[in-house]
Amino acid sequence: MSATLACALVLGAVASISGWFLGHHRPARVAGVLLVAGGALVLLGAGSVIVDVSLAAPVLFRLAGCLLLPLAFVTFPVLRWSDPLSFVLLATTGAAGALGALWSGSFEPMAYVTGCCLLVHVWWSYERGDAEQRRGLAWSALAWGVAALVMLFTTFTAEAAGSSHWTGGAVGVAAACVGPPAMVVGALRPEAVDVRGLVTRVVVAGSVLAVFIAIASATTAVIEDVRGRALETTATVVLCGILAFGVRPLQVILRGVVDQLLFGNRPDPLVAATSLADAIGDDPALALDAIREALLLPYACLKIGDTLLASSGTEVTHTRALPLRLGEDQVGEFVVGLRPGDLTLATADADVLRIVAPLLAQTLRAQAMSRDLQQSREAVVTAVEEERRRLRRDLHDGLGPTLTGVAFAGDAARNVVHSDPDRTAELLTAMRADTTAAIHEIRRLVEGLRPPALDQVGLLGSVRQYADTLHSADGSRLEVSVRTNGDLPALSAATEVAAYRILVEALTNAARHAAARRAHVSVEVHDGTLVLTVRDDGRNEEDWTPGVGLSSMRERSEQVGGTFRAVATTEGGLVEAVIPVGHRTDS
Repeated sequence: MSATLACALVLGAVASISGWFLGHHRPARVAGVLLVAGGALVLLGAGSVIVDVSLAAPVLFRLAGCLLLPLAFVTFPVLRWSDPLSFVLLATTGAAGALGALWSGSFEPMAYVTGCCLLVHVWWSYERGDAEQRRGLAWSALAWGVAALVMLFTTFTAEAAGSSHWTGGAVGVAAACVGPPAMVVGALRPEAVDVRGLVTRVVVAGSVLAVFIAIASATTAVIEDVRGRALETTATVVLCGILAFGVRPLQVILRGVVDQLLFGNRPDPLVAATSLADAIGDDPALALDAIREALLLPYACLKIGDTLLASSGTEVTHTRALPLRLGEDQVGEFVVGLRPGDLTLATADADVLRIVAPLLAQTLRAQAMSRDLQQSREAVVTAVEEERRRLRRDLHDGLGPTLTGVAFAGDAARNVVHSDPDRTAELLTAMRADTTAAIHEIRRLVEGLRPPALDQVGLLGSVRQYADTLHSADGSRLEVSVRTNGDLPALSAATEVAAYRILVEALTNAARHAAARRAHVSVEVHDGTLVLTVRDDGRNEEDWTPGVGLSSMRERSEQVGGTFRAVATTEGGLVEAVIPVGHRTDS
């Protein structure tokens, strides 16, 4: 069995099976019936060759290849009887196919007529069809176009090499086997893959190849006619190499033309980059809208980890992600959807996105800083409200009842001052005790707001006073040294209280929980920041776990815009807080 016959059997089977699937899809039912009929004729022709009735084979093959299969292509993805041009194309294709199949002398001219009808059909159906029909047509046109190019090229090379027509056509028949399945995919699942990008490449490559072969053949014929003899192989290779230099410019021009026909006008990269640099602001959503409109992208979004920060457009299947970096830090990810037909991000588009990526990174950083500022403000407001709630509770539950008792005792003493002096004396003594308790409660509340020692001896003196009262769990005194790198500037009330509370809490933890014997406190000012460090020689059995004390120190540091860390080292515990220096404002 010859290679051509084997390929014909495969083509007939594939066309029949594909036609059966299309027959169950209403818009392409006519194309499915024609595919089944064409496949059946191909199988009959191959069968006639096998059983030695080869006279009928050429007619059957031509009926299938020149009439039924082209008609199936023309009626796909949908048959339009009412459209005048579609009707003319259908009638012309049928007449040319029938004439070429039944009259062997008209095969080649009728094949050209059929080919022109098929090309016009692709253009007209693409112009009139909706999005789904265009995708289906792209599948069919791509597969059959590749098959036609392969068939023409193999036939041309076979004839040039002196081989038989059917030997050269075997590869073309095999290539035609992909046409019917492509029609099935185009009808049932056209959105599986957007093939318009491949269509562009195939059309450009086929056109360039055809032009190159035509120019090379014509040039060779002219040179041979002038010389009067055939060119040597080396000369032919050199000539083709020289002509190949014109392939690249032609490819660029053709790609631009086909791109514009399939996808419309695309933006100039330089113009797009310039407009985006002015359009991107602090709002990520508006920035994404500007990028999509400038580059004609279907989708774009910004992500921070797995969190979607902002998006624009309709999400598509095929996307590309670009990391957004500021220095060495990756602040997010920029995801763009590929345009229909694009298999990858175009070089020009990638260049534009690389230009705007730093601007988007700055936008994300600004958003993060804005969120941090908002959270900080909310934390400050919450802290103020909690402090007010605590004061109200302490005044209502503690000082309020004490003062009420004093008032009642005064009333009672006034009532018995003349009749019972001894009882009056007892009541006045009780009033004195209640008043003393009220004074102590007021002092406690005042010290909770701001330790008086800060106003009396300053930050360093207050820390030294508190350190003198500290003892470890076993009753031994904690030795504390306090040092600084110079005179401290006048600190704001918030900074001073936060620093005092952090240092006091760190020393308390060292004495009560770390069983430390010695602690070293450092309060230094560097580049406008107050650096607080507490080191102790306590036990270091395992890493510290966050508790109320550590959380309190961290919150106090962050409330005034600072940072905090507490770690266990080989020498003991280390607590460090860095707080911006807030200068005191006198009122």
